[in-house]
Amino acid sequence: MNWINNVVRPKIRSLLNKREVRENLWVKCPETGEMVYVRDLVKNHYVIEHSGYHMRMKARDRLNYLFGGPDWEEIPLPEVTSDPLRFRDERRYTERLKDARAKTGLRDSVLIGAGVVEGVPLVAGVQDFEFMGGSLGMAAGEAVITGLMTARDREQPFVMFAASGGARMQEGILSLMQMPRTTAAVQALREAKQPYIVVLTNPTTGGVTASYAMLGDIHLAEPGALIGFAGPRVIEQTIREKLPAGFQKAEYLLEHGMVDMVVHRHDQRQVIARLCRLLRSDRSAANDTAALPAALQA
Repeated sequence: MNWINNVVRPKIRSLLNKREVRENLWVKCPETGEMVYVRDLVKNHYVIEHSGYHMRMKARDRLNYLFGGPDWEEIPLPEVTSDPLRFRDERRYTERLKDARAKTGLRDSVLIGAGVVEGVPLVAGVQDFEFMGGSLGMAAGEAVITGLMTARDREQPFVMFAASGGARMQEGILSLMQMPRTTAAVQALREAKQPYIVVLTNPTTGGVTASYAMLGDIHLAEPGALIGFAGPRVIEQTIREKLPAGFQKAEYLLEHGMVDMVVHRHDQRQVIARLCRLLRSDRSAANDTAALPAALQA
């Protein structure tokens, strides 16, 4: 009887009262292997303090940071057909969309918001890589076009934070059609003489790189971001040669003229605001030009 009271019952109570511990309290740095407390990571805008590694940001977190808080306007996006080809592989495409929406809280991979950055009103779009790899489909294409047209109509700059694995295969040719459609929208913004700034984040590849992600007036990139059309492994297998160290990384592209600046996340708000003032020929731009790299002062 004592054994039951002293041993069995306490074990049963401990099992019933066992507290559930969240598995995502710590994050491992992909570069150094350092374990970082999630709250510290969020406080530092998803940049690992010691290594400087830029982790991916969710779309709403990105806009909250850009606009200095949650007080920004979410631009309504048009509805599109969810599954135009009735696609199915191992699972139905509609089921994959349902899971992605539950995971991210987004309707699709692109979120559009409007607000003020350092005194500059602008419209911004963010691709969320957690939503099916930030892939470009009909809904994402409509979102980008809506953002560009909203900026044109409001006579404001448009900033695009790109992060994508490319076109969405479940929508086939309808996905590829978004490349020329978004390109035409970029041209419409350019004709309205409003700045278009692209921030290339990790990763930006495929059809997104082949369209609106490389059509900006200025291209910024986050440190260490992978940027290209095909991935390095695919290229190596195709040309049967070893690629240079750091190939397709932001710093490599800066050296070879494909991006204008590599900007730390903590500095992006100031740099974006200064560039917008400079490109719009505001009188205040003269004071901001000195803070930009020499390549952009010409």
